[in-house]
Amino acid sequence: MPFNTISVIGLGYIGLPTAAVIASRRKQVIGVDINQRAVETINRGDIHIVEPELDIVVHAAVKEGYLRATTTPEPADAFLIAVPTPFKAENGNDHVPDLAYIKAASQAVAPVLKQGDLVILESTSPVGATEQMAAWLAEARPDLTFPQTHREDSDIRIAHCPERVLPGHVVRELVENDRVIGGMTAKCSAAATALYQIFVEGECITTTARTAEMAKLTENSFRDVNIAFANELSIICDKIDISVWELIRLANRHPRVNILQPGPGVGGHCIAVDPWFIVSETPEEARLIRTAREVNDGKPQWVIDKVNEAVGKYLSANPDKTARDVTIACFGLAFKPDIDDLRESPALKIAETIVAKHPGRSLVVEPNIESLPGGALADARLVDEMAALEAADVVVLLVDHKPFKQIPLDQVTADYLVDSRGVWVA
Repeated sequence: MPFNTISVIGLGYIGLPTAAVIASRRKQVIGVDINQRAVETINRGDIHIVEPELDIVVHAAVKEGYLRATTTPEPADAFLIAVPTPFKAENGNDHVPDLAYIKAASQAVAPVLKQGDLVILESTSPVGATEQMAAWLAEARPDLTFPQTHREDSDIRIAHCPERVLPGHVVRELVENDRVIGGMTAKCSAAATALYQIFVEGECITTTARTAEMAKLTENSFRDVNIAFANELSIICDKIDISVWELIRLANRHPRVNILQPGPGVGGHCIAVDPWFIVSETPEEARLIRTAREVNDGKPQWVIDKVNEAVGKYLSANPDKTARDVTIACFGLAFKPDIDDLRESPALKIAETIVAKHPGRSLVVEPNIESLPGGALADARLVDEMAALEAADVVVLLVDHKPFKQIPLDQVTADYLVDSRGVWVA
C-alpha cells in the first residue's frame, strides 16, 4: 500500500517528531499547524520545542526536501491527527474531554480527502473519539464512504494509534516502541499498520479503535495510581516524622515491591489528563482512578502549605523581618526533568501561586527555558542556580533537573528548604 505523501496535523511535541521521523525515511511529509510562527520556524529547518535529537532530524528532513510545513491541509495519502485534547467545564464538571481541536482538524482535512486515503487519530482521546471523528468527516464529505457505514469497502480508512513516548526520548521511542493500532475495520487496521511500518521497528499490534483508545488511558491511569500511592505516602510520612525517601529505599529492597518516588504532583499532557477521560465516561465505576487523580491534584497545595510553613519558621527565627523581606526561590517549572514542557505542570502551578501570594521577592530557576511565561509569573525573576541559592531564604525544589542534582550539597545552604523530589534531603 503506497504512501507517497503523508500529512501530520498538529506540529507539537508529538506531531513534529512524528513528521520528522517519517520524513527521515525519505517520504514526502506535509506538516500542518495553525501556529504561523511554528510553521516558519520548521521551514527554516529549526524547531520551536525542546526535544533531544529532534533539531538534527528536522534540519536534515527540511534541507533534503522531505519535510515542509503549512497552515492549511493539502492532499495526501494519509493524515495523522495529533492535536490537543484538553478539558472543558460542563454541568459542574471541570474535567469533560474537549474534542474541539479534533473536530477542527477533521473539518480542515475533509475538503482534501480522496478515495483511498487513510486518516489516523493519534491524539489521546476518550473512548469513542475515533468514531466521532469519522462522523465529522462523513458529515463534511457525503460524496465519500466511511467505515461506520461501509465496513470493509469504504473510500476512507480510519484508525486510532495513540502515541506512547517519553518526553526527552521521543525520537528514539517513536521508532523503537510497540504501537497499538485500532482500526474501525480490519482493512483500516491493515492500512494503518502499513503506514507505521515505514518507521516503527517495534511490533504493530492491531485491535479495535475503542480498545486502542482505552489502552492509552489505561497505561497512564496505571502510572497515575502508582504515583498517587507514593505521593500519599509522602504526606503520611511527613505527618508522623519519617523520611519518605529512606522508607521507600527500604521498602523497595523487597523483591516484589517497587514504589515510585514522590513529587509535587503529576503533570504533562497524558498522566494528569487521561485518567479523567475514564472517570468522565464511567464516574460511578472509576473509584480508584478518581481517588488517585484527587491525591495527585491535591499534592501541589500540600507543597504550597509546606512553603508557607517554611516562611513562618523563618519569620519566627527572625522577628525583625516581615514577609516582604523573605526571598523564595523555586527550582523548576517543567512537568518532568530536563525538558521545557510546562503543560499541566504542578511545578508551574506551585510557582505561580507563590509569586501571586508572596509579598516578598520570588525567583525562578528553569534551565530549559529562556524567558518566563507571562501571567502569574510576571513579577518573578528568572535566574540561574547559583544566584538563586545565594539570594534565597526559602528554597523550593520542584523538578529534579540534572543541573540541580549536580549542585554540591554544601552549596545548598538555605536554612529553610522544601524539597519535593528528595534531591537535596534524601
